[in-house]
Amino acid sequence: MKSIICLFEDEGYSNLLPLGYLRPVYDLNCGILSLREKIERFFPKAEIVLHSRDYLTQVLKERYPNKKILEPMKGVITFINGRLLPDKNVIDRINKLKTGETLIKNDAVIAIKLSYDEAQKYFSSEFNIIKFDTTQFSAYELNDAKLINYPWDLINQNGYEIRNDFQLLKKRTNINIKLDKNVAVINKRLVFIDKGTTINPFVLIDASKGPIYIGKNVEIMSHVTIKGPAYIGDGSMIKSHTAVYHDTSIGKVCKIGGEIENSIIHSYTNKQHEGFLGHSYLGSWINIGASTNNSDLKNNYGNVDVIINGKLIHSESQFIGLIMGDHSKTAINTMFNTGTTVGVSCNIFGAGFPPKYIPSFSWGGSEWIRTYNISKSIEVAKIVMKRRNVELSEIEEKLLHKVFDITSTERKDKV
Repeated sequence: MKSIICLFEDEGYSNLLPLGYLRPVYDLNCGILSLREKIERFFPKAEIVLHSRDYLTQVLKERYPNKKILEPMKGVITFINGRLLPDKNVIDRINKLKTGETLIKNDAVIAIKLSYDEAQKYFSSEFNIIKFDTTQFSAYELNDAKLINYPWDLINQNGYEIRNDFQLLKKRTNINIKLDKNVAVINKRLVFIDKGTTINPFVLIDASKGPIYIGKNVEIMSHVTIKGPAYIGDGSMIKSHTAVYHDTSIGKVCKIGGEIENSIIHSYTNKQHEGFLGHSYLGSWINIGASTNNSDLKNNYGNVDVIINGKLIHSESQFIGLIMGDHSKTAINTMFNTGTTVGVSCNIFGAGFPPKYIPSFSWGGSEWIRTYNISKSIEVAKIVMKRRNVELSEIEEKLLHKVFDITSTERKDKV
């Protein structure tokens, strides 16, 4: 009988907003793979079941038609927190769990083993997240486990995870294309380039300080520098004179230009012009206007405070740039201060620095911000997605409406 692994969402999801509004937390990326994909690779023979906030359930069914969504079922289930960044040590401890035992870190459940009927007692009325009461089980503290608490945890771990994922994914043949003689590759053993990719002359691929993984059908134009650890997903384009520096992950079907350092970019996002992006996390279907820049270091070199889900968080991190939700856009010459958070489906423009916290469905900049009409927002999303031969489904449209409603209290129109 197959073991059953359930990835679940707990109340910690709220500190990963706005990145988690349109996806469960385990579909956030770190390194080359998402948190979910990492767990699946550690349990190749298990039946993987997905749990999420209730308003994401239908989208999950649509995105993953071959995966099972949590429902009443027989047998013992190992519930694993969707915020877990797994490694071999913590997986070994999870595999040793007995029914009724749980692993915890700072009162948060890492993993717990029990039946569906028993777990159902802990389903919350708040979006159907799971709040296990650890006092009811035999609990074991696992201090070296990595739970993602905030977006910058993903950013700060990204280079380390590129290294780990590279070892998991690389094939026997590292470079599967013929390279022009004017392409410079340093430390070839840590470079993987997949089939169908085009790399033009005068490109530097430098893996001296970490691996570089380049997917299928990528186009890298002339005079590009890529310094590892770095990942570039299938079908993406890196434009001339771009510098992709260490600890950067670029998803599938992106267009990238300018200077990027220690950042994570989801699929179908464009940042194809000059401008600096550092220590940042961008969702999908974002468009960054020409000469948009973000700061990722305060002038006094102090730790950065960030507003997450309406709360001021002392990050204890010296470098944090821009955190931006899906479907948002910036105009040319937009400037973002250190540790700025921009929600889902925002349109940011104008001179000066906009506020450091911009609620979802906002329209404006430093001088004023008003609500971005939901109908117009969806109309633009459909146009943008159609250009990549992707349709906004009815279920995804309903989800955008739901997020608009959830975030309505954050918006206070000022003209």
